[in-house]
Amino acid sequence: MTLLQIYRTLYFFIVVAFMMTLPPLTLAAAGGQGEDKILIPPPPTIAASSHILIDANSGLVLAENNADSRLPPASLTKIMAVYVAFNELSKGHLQLDENVNVSPNAWRTPGSRMFIEVNKQITVSELLHGVIIQSGNDASVALAEHIAGDESTFAEMMNQQAARLGLTNTHFTNSMGLPNPEHYTSARDLGILTRALIKEYPEFYKWFSLKEFTYNKITQRNRNKLLWSDETVDGVKTGHTEEAGFCLVASAVRDNMRLISVAMGTKSERARTAENRTLLNYGFRFYETHHLYKGRETA
Repeated sequence: MTLLQIYRTLYFFIVVAFMMTLPPLTLAAAGGQGEDKILIPPPPTIAASSHILIDANSGLVLAENNADSRLPPASLTKIMAVYVAFNELSKGHLQLDENVNVSPNAWRTPGSRMFIEVNKQITVSELLHGVIIQSGNDASVALAEHIAGDESTFAEMMNQQAARLGLTNTHFTNSMGLPNPEHYTSARDLGILTRALIKEYPEFYKWFSLKEFTYNKITQRNRNKLLWSDETVDGVKTGHTEEAGFCLVASAVRDNMRLISVAMGTKSERARTAENRTLLNYGFRFYETHHLYKGRETA
């Protein structure tokens, strides 16, 4: 075999090996070829301190602005809190029907509430619904104390998961998002976290689409207004403090394509809904997911 033949043989195997590692899904501009091909306009201008739009299948970013800025997340914090709880459930360290004793500390937690009662027992499943749907700070603290013994230790568990996921602009000091100078995250990190949560725990993620939850004879509605106006939206979480502004992480599926949008620091509840809707509509209008071939299958 000549040297040229050797080089050609090596090149062939390198190309085949590379193609076998490619993901089965890829992202492309919507539309066909030639005259039918749709030209992609620049992403829309979003009235938010920071935003990002991610294709959940590939992880590709379709739009962003100030996506790495460290900002207060308010109750978007609870996405990581429930991610930690889901991880504990998957490992068998926690059970959905396990009873939790409500401490005075959890009961006294200010802000949005599930209205749990001190020294009363409540199941892990009920607490998770209270955190996800009602955004209960009291429920988040009770869950944190049950899992880790106290909230500060639970916050370290959250930080460990953040490091594992590669969230480089994230640090937590509590489980529910009350303001603290050392409590921050970024739009990009929230997108990465949400993508992991949806992919790793689909059996629990479905709870994010529930529009209301009743506990202690008190019914509270999910604050994510996109759940009512867009049937393709199935999550994820709202947040608001004076410091953080109005924030929303949303996700929707259309034609087997899932997008994740994050808007932080908008001016109002209506604005966070509208800006996330704009991002999602842009992504679905101008991009689509194609299944090229199965894994380990050459083209």
